[in-house]
Amino acid sequence: MTGNLDAVCFRAHDPAALARFWAGLLRREVAGDGTLAPAEDGGFRLRFARSDEPKVAQNRSHFDLTSESLEEQRETVARALALGGRHTDVGQLPEEEHVVLADPEGNEFCVIEPGNKFLAGCGFIGALSCDGTPQVGRFWAAALGWPLVWDQDEETAIQAPYGGPKITWGGPPYMPRRGADRLILDLAVPAGDRESEVERLISLGATGTGDAAGTMTDPDGNGFRLLTR
Repeated sequence: MTGNLDAVCFRAHDPAALARFWAGLLRREVAGDGTLAPAEDGGFRLRFARSDEPKVAQNRSHFDLTSESLEEQRETVARALALGGRHTDVGQLPEEEHVVLADPEGNEFCVIEPGNKFLAGCGFIGALSCDGTPQVGRFWAAALGWPLVWDQDEETAIQAPYGGPKITWGGPPYMPRRGADRLILDLAVPAGDRESEVERLISLGATGTGDAAGTMTDPDGNGFRLLTR
């Protein structure tokens, strides 16, 4: 049985505080277990897990938030800043129209300008944008059973069959890997299917055995978790 994408998990120094920031920014409620439920537009469930690992470099993945108008883009930026976010520099050019921000723990995200056709119809979280090879995009397409919606010029993207946000990989040049991944994918599988799912993921190019914490790595070395439900 194919594992489902259960959540995008932030590894955080203060999970409760970071959950409140993202709940305010995305206008969602924090559930009793500390997660943010998926939005009506199909946006990812968000989970926040305690980690003492320091953030030492730019994240290898980040959210792209969409805007229907310049006014909405400005409102999103203002809301993020009021909640404790900040502007940050990741090398963006002055002529670029998206706004790069960071949450209170320094996790980068972009507020995309209106008119972005690639993210049209994807919801407020338009994409989880990742650094990575074409091979890892194809791995995740097979792992999740999601179709490749872009596979060109060493860039790939997948999207659930029912729509919602995309997961994208930008191709070369690749960022150096420094420090632990702060955003990871959580997959969920019924307990009785766990062993066979570990074997299937390994056959696709993953490594690891799904230890007690459920930790495995994809072909690019990005950690992910295989959880049981």
